[in-house]
Amino acid sequence: MLVKTDGVRQPAPAGDHKVICRNATVEDVEPLYLMIEEYAQRGIMLPRSRQALTRQIDQFVIAELDGKFIGCGSLFRLGADLVEVRSIGLRDEGKGKGIGSMILEKLTEEARRQKIPKIMALTYAVDFFLRNGFTVVEKEIFPEKVWTDCVNCKKQHACDEIAVLKKLD
Repeated sequence: MLVKTDGVRQPAPAGDHKVICRNATVEDVEPLYLMIEEYAQRGIMLPRSRQALTRQIDQFVIAELDGKFIGCGSLFRLGADLVEVRSIGLRDEGKGKGIGSMILEKLTEEARRQKIPKIMALTYAVDFFLRNGFTVVEKEIFPEKVWTDCVNCKKQHACDEIAVLKKLD
């Protein structure tokens, strides 16, 4: 669960544009759904229903570029010492500006706040995670993930995603 902020949005530089990374609200469900659905149709993310997103909205962060929804990510607790970065994505116009790293840093800050020492992800964007301090690991070390999501995935027996892990201080 992400901590709700006091509503103050902190802009960050991205060239000549204003980028805001904030906790999601129920008003963000539709753009979240549309982005995740687009990625899911390409086989890059697991789909999420609008109802599931509404129930899990406190797990998501949103990035806005010049006031427009540009990206998202979520943090899902898998155990006492492990969280997963999920549903991290950007619109094409947001790529290459450091916005994905901003989203990931906000999620990492939340894991630290909760005193969770390990963050993992299953991804095709390995280089992105490596640039952000993750290392490649064997996915078999995450039985928590296997029994929460992988068991329902159509790629379960032929998973081609790469597992990455970051240990926090």
